[in-house]
Formats: sequence, structure tokens, C-alpha cells
Amino acid sequence: MQIEKIVHRIHEVADGAKHVVITGGEPMIAKDLTELCQKIRSGGFHITIETAGTVFQEVDCQLMSVSPKFGNSDPSLARAGEWRQRHVATRYQPEVVSRLIREYDFQLKFVLDVPEDIDEILDYLDVLGQPASNRILLMPEGVEQDALNQRRRWLEPLCKKMGFVFCPRMHIEWYGNRRGT
Repeated sequence: MQIEKIVHRIHEVADGAKHVVITGGEPMIAKDLTELCQKIRSGGFHITIETAGTVFQEVDCQLMSVSPKFGNSDPSLARAGEWRQRHVATRYQPEVVSRLIREYDFQLKFVLDVPEDIDEILDYLDVLGQPASNRILLMPEGVEQDALNQRRRWLEPLCKKMGFVFCPRMHIEWYGNRRGT
């Protein structure tokens, strides 16, 4: 869609809402993202950008929601083939994430599959210089409610212990695993 159409559609469906989340794929690779954000902001909207933190681009947003990808995000060879190699080679970009969290109001969101995933996250936070714990969100991996409930049992207490924010996947609970929620 052209930028003008996107902005028009936002105004059409906003129904009083003033918060726009730009997500993807990876929105930071879009060549017209800067212009899109400027036009959305001129309409009085608060903008959050959800990014994996692999690309930096100057944009007008009020919250950078950075979700770095770790080993548990690597797709299988059978499922992703050649794309898997590119994902593995480009997912670790702490210098980009450092710049994003230095230049924007931010939150860091990490997805955990097993309790041992916390070790990789803690090492990464050391590389970033230990951002404030209340800006760190931990989310259970999964698209099935039973799996999310099982992970919540160990993840929520871990968040409380470490001062991190537990981030449930409420859209799965409310709507199931469907696009557009």
C-alpha cells in the first residue's frame, strides 16, 4: 500500500484510538518507514515499532519495542532451508540494539522456550550494559494455550525474582493462534 492509503486507513479504523503499532516481519527494513511514521505522527498518534533490532533507521516513534532473536528462534532446516542460514547469521546485532535503546524510549522483549534460555538473555543484557529490569519483558514461547500455561508456571516466578516483567501472550488465550489478532 502507498503511504497515503495506510495513513487514511489508520484514520478510518482508529475509532478514537491514538496508538499505532508498526510490526512485521521486520518494519525497520521498509525504505519508506521514516516518512510513514512522520505522517502517522502528524495525525496525533503514538507510535510503537516492534523490531528484532537487526537494522537501525531514524524514525519518529514513542516506543521502540525490541525483541532480539536467540538460538531458540532459529527455524529448522526442513522448514526454512536457505533462509535459516541468513537468520542465524544476522539475528545477533547488539550494536544495533544498543543504539536503539540509547536513542529511543524502549522495552526489550525476549521469548523463552525453556528455563535455560535465561542464560543467553542475561549474557546479552551484560553486553548491552544492563538496562533497567523494568524495561525487560519475558514472554513464553508458544501458540498453544496448554504450552503457554506450562511455561508460565516457571517463567512468571523467574520474572518476579529478577525484577523483569512477565508478558503473557493474551491474544492466544483470547483468540487462538490466528493472524490479525
